[in-house]
Amino acid sequence: YYAQPHIGGDIPLFYGIAKSLVARGAIDAEYIASRTEGWEALRREIDERSWESIERGSGVSRSEIERLAGHYANAKAALFCWTMGMTHHAFGVDNVRMIANLALMRGMVGKPSAGLLPLRGHSNVQGVGSMGATPALKKRVFDALESRLGVKLPTSAGMDTLACIERAGEGGVDFAMHLGGNLFGSCPDADKARAALGRIGMTVFLSTTLNTGHAHGRGQESIILPVRARDEESQPTTQESMFSFVRLSDGGPPRHEGPRGEVQVVASIAKRVLGSAPVDFEALERHADLRRLIGEIIPGYEPMKEIDETRREFHVGGRFLHGERFETPSGRARFHAPPIPPPVRGDESNSLALMTIRSEGQFNTVVYEQEDVYRGQERRDVILMNSDDISRLGLRDNDPVTVTSEAGSLDGVLVRTFQIRAGNAAMYYPEANAIVPQRVDPESRTPAFKSVAIRVTKSRRLSVVGG
Repeated sequence: YYAQPHIGGDIPLFYGIAKSLVARGAIDAEYIASRTEGWEALRREIDERSWESIERGSGVSRSEIERLAGHYANAKAALFCWTMGMTHHAFGVDNVRMIANLALMRGMVGKPSAGLLPLRGHSNVQGVGSMGATPALKKRVFDALESRLGVKLPTSAGMDTLACIERAGEGGVDFAMHLGGNLFGSCPDADKARAALGRIGMTVFLSTTLNTGHAHGRGQESIILPVRARDEESQPTTQESMFSFVRLSDGGPPRHEGPRGEVQVVASIAKRVLGSAPVDFEALERHADLRRLIGEIIPGYEPMKEIDETRREFHVGGRFLHGERFETPSGRARFHAPPIPPPVRGDESNSLALMTIRSEGQFNTVVYEQEDVYRGQERRDVILMNSDDISRLGLRDNDPVTVTSEAGSLDGVLVRTFQIRAGNAAMYYPEANAIVPQRVDPESRTPAFKSVAIRVTKSRRLSVVGG
């Protein structure tokens, strides 16, 4: 068992592990010399970090950090896995860089049973990432689309999610089509998101289930088009696992008569608006034809062309790093020396660092049940706090409190004791989005859902007895 670091304390924790590895001589000097670059700059940064600053920033003692470093130093192979707890910070990219630093220091990248593994969700995180649909299409995808379809694609700058919200808030979006999901529910600062989405001229939702976006994320005119979920599709679909395996799924009976598959709806709209040349949108209503096109255009997805005949699962090409060359101009992996970010929480006695969390009873922004069996909570309008913080603030379990951030406040939130590091707290997403500022990592533009400075004060509301 190890002590939890402070929310936002991962970078100093990783510097502590790196400092201990250097002191132990537990680095792979040959690997670093032959396959990496930037080591000297990182080494200087490691040397300059005092143990006092590392302990203060991470919230973890030197003895515990050195014990953890000892386990890693003795490992013959190590796999580094991370999820949104690393990336949903204003310094999420630097968090990941420090993870990569630790792996490279011992040569744990590009060898069997070792490496770096970002555990992504299995929804459209992969549909977007794997298909290359980013604000700027990947060049290989861009070129293949133009060549295969005989079209000329626009080269004007695209927008990420936050940029779309900002543009909408300025009145610069006339039409928006939401392909599944809940954009309102996935945006920080719910009040700003609601106001921005409300300025869009027309909004069309393609949705499998009603959600809060249909009430709070509407445009000036809105249409909801019901579509079938993957497990009720009339045609086979594919799904990509978080480990980059793609498999065929046969679907099943629909819940309701009437709705069509999402692909059919999009392709039929495209045909009516754009016609059938140069792209045959009618053909692309057939999933098998769409999969063959994907196999011809998307790098690593070549086996998709035959998957309807072979029905064979495949691993996306290019995702494993084997061999000695990295995909950088020099062919070497790069070390980085990121700064230690300032503490998330403020100096006030009632200030805490907040992270938002999900329960097992929800899928992305859609909450299917109030109970969270993982954390023993029967409701979601709660703030999970350390018992020392609860006592220090003169609170008790089930006391209603007001939770305030720079984005706004939530009143009547119930205090619950939980095993979380003192000075930190957790609340449920997307309900807590109202107090999550629109602060993003400047490089990835990912919102900082996991590091919000909050203040907790006792509410005027009556306490809830017995939950």
